Amino acid sequence: MTEEILECGEGFWSIRGSFRIGGIVNIGTQCGLISRSDGSFVFLDSYTLPESTLAQVNRITGGPANVAAIINLHPFHTIHCEWMHRTFPAAKLYGTRRHHEKWPSLPWESSRCESGELADHFGDLLEFSLPPGVALVCDDEAVHFSSVLAYHRASRTIHVDDTLSYLTAPFPVSLLPVTGRLDFHPTLAKALEPRAGAADEFRDWAIELGVDWSDAVRVATAHNSVVEMERGQFPELLGAALGRVSSVLDAHRRQYT
Repeated sequence: MTEEILECGEGFWSIRGSFRIGGIVNIGTQCGLISRSDGSFVFLDSYTLPESTLAQVNRITGGPANVAAIINLHPFHTIHCEWMHRTFPAAKLYGTRRHHEKWPSLPWESSRCESGELADHFGDLLEFSLPPGVALVCDDEAVHFSSVLAYHRASRTIHVDDTLSYLTAPFPVSLLPVTGRLDFHPTLAKALEPRAGAADEFRDWAIELGVDWSDAVRVATAHNSVVEMERGQFPELLGAALGRVSSVLDAHRRQYT
């Protein structure tokens, strides 16, 4: 997977990186970079930028001092947080409860990403959405379904980690049947909260998200793709993804009535 910076327009850059499972299969990773009207910049998620990529970022931003914030949106994407803080020490650090627990020595802001307070700090720049009905952090730490989704309406770009994916080769053979389409992460069944109503809350959220963000033309996903769409196509793609998990939601409703 190629390390690259994709310019999405209107002050949004999608930085595509490498992440290898077992040091072999490169499933990729991402972070986003956004310019603000005051000339400062905000990162979405953390990534240890290779030297050449960091040089490009510094050319875009004018240097580390101009990075005002780093917003870590997925509770299980934690390994690059310390490097980001060292590299952009002036940036305010935002994360979920799990980020605080994994890196207690870092100077986290008190507003946690899952609290709904991000809009108070970045509402001029981004819209945020946290799916209901699913646990942000499951007891089974192999379940990485939930995250906070961010929408940069100026560039019509959705930035999302794991909750939605669009897989492209190279990927393990077992995943090939779900490549080439927008899908919910395959751990949805384990992520749904064990209570009545959770499946309906999740379904209703997905439908509403498709309506609210219907003008999106791009979904930057973790781990390895940026999906380009026609304006108005997002509700259709999201609806198709929702249809493919209908059996999961139905099974959950039967279990928790």
